[in-house]
Amino acid sequence: MQDLIELLRTNPYPGRGIVVGKDRVYYWIMGRSANSRNRVFTKTEDGIMTEAHDPSRLEDPSLIIYHPVRTMGDALVVTNGDQTDTIVQRGSFRDGCMAREYEPDEPNWTPRISAIINADGSFEISILKNQHDGSNRCQRNFFAYEGVEKDRGYFISTYQGDGSPLPTFAGEPVEVSMPEPDEVWAALNEDNKVSLYAKVGEDVRIYNKNLGD
Repeated sequence: MQDLIELLRTNPYPGRGIVVGKDRVYYWIMGRSANSRNRVFTKTEDGIMTEAHDPSRLEDPSLIIYHPVRTMGDALVVTNGDQTDTIVQRGSFRDGCMAREYEPDEPNWTPRISAIINADGSFEISILKNQHDGSNRCQRNFFAYEGVEKDRGYFISTYQGDGSPLPTFAGEPVEVSMPEPDEVWAALNEDNKVSLYAKVGEDVRIYNKNLGD
């Protein structure tokens, strides 16, 4: 098991990230461009959505405005893009992920990461990524967990770190410690972090850098 805080402190740009634990879920967004940084999380009836902090500065909304978190029956769906809606519309995590592929942002080909947390504590994590072999085929990986012990979780992010192009996350989700929300927010790179969604039990807290958090 790795220390999540240490992983985040030593990585200036993991991009968007999901962490699923026994009693908590974290999802954050980061940004390097002005368009990506011009965002906040806001609550909706069934989860949260991203919105432009300053609508007058919004450029291309296609990959930055979406619903990262939505409920689907008694399950919670968390993703880094509009595949959240695809999963909920189809009523199936697998079917929704199989219908999508990585983001069309060449040369990064940002992967789509997704998770579903079921009422019984089981969960699945998925990553859809470019094979990076010149074929532009989509590699769809699914990881299913019957549950996890208290104070532990599984972490996945879009990138391994900063770079040009950005290096895609590789391998399985990482087993990590599960710190408190304030610690996660503080560990994210100050220049690049944008927003954090933290669900601990039934309590939801949102952090937005653009709102002074």
